[in-house]
Amino acid sequence: MKSVNHRFVDLKVRGAPLDPAVEEKVSQRIRARIQRGSIALSVRIEGATGGAGVRADPAEAKRVHRELTELAGALGIEGPIGLDLVCAQPGVLVPREADEDTEAMTESVTAALEQAIDALLDMRSAEGKALAKDLTERMERVRDLAEQVKVRAVRAPEEARQRLRERLNRLLKDGTVQVEESRLAQEVAILADRQDVTEEIVRIHSHVDQFEKLMKGQKPVGRRLDFLVQELGREINTVGSKSQSAEIAALVVEAKAELEKVREQVQNVE
Repeated sequence: MKSVNHRFVDLKVRGAPLDPAVEEKVSQRIRARIQRGSIALSVRIEGATGGAGVRADPAEAKRVHRELTELAGALGIEGPIGLDLVCAQPGVLVPREADEDTEAMTESVTAALEQAIDALLDMRSAEGKALAKDLTERMERVRDLAEQVKVRAVRAPEEARQRLRERLNRLLKDGTVQVEESRLAQEVAILADRQDVTEEIVRIHSHVDQFEKLMKGQKPVGRRLDFLVQELGREINTVGSKSQSAEIAALVVEAKAELEKVREQVQNVE
């Protein structure tokens, strides 16, 4: 059994054909223990009852062989009567009892399946620890970048004032028109309100906290983590669209790069 990342449970059974009833039990057992992943299960049946679906009737085979031998003698045909000819006669090979075959197959496959699932989950657990470490470090980086944006955004109103004043000075070079400081302050306030990213920063911190809390839980959280990554992406994009600062834009680009790596890794989380 092997597994690769997938949003849901996608099960493929390869190898020896299984009775539909057995395959259904296999599917139910896997889905009960694994909630996410593309699962490939390879089945190989060994032994005399490896799923042939028939059984031999020795008494009937002896009777058929005896009659064929007598018939060959009566017809003057020389040579031994082969097993293939005997088995080709009706009644020598008969269908195996379905209940008997299904019960034995179910018992064998179930026992092997449980061992395979245990081994797969052990490996996933080991990989999960490494994945959790990587995700934690990247989310801490996103949190740190959000804090840098918060600090940088404090200077945004004053910078907006300076840009606006410089723009007005260029437009009013002759000095015949004066700009009221109160009007300038009003325009700066409007610009500052449009560029305010306080709410976005608060939500980013909240999403990161939820992300880290979910990773410490014991239940499947892959889809919820995926949702949080999408929400973080929206908040970071909003910060970028609101800001006119080159420094904040650079921080946003870095945060988006980290988030994209998190998005890829989250697809591997059950």
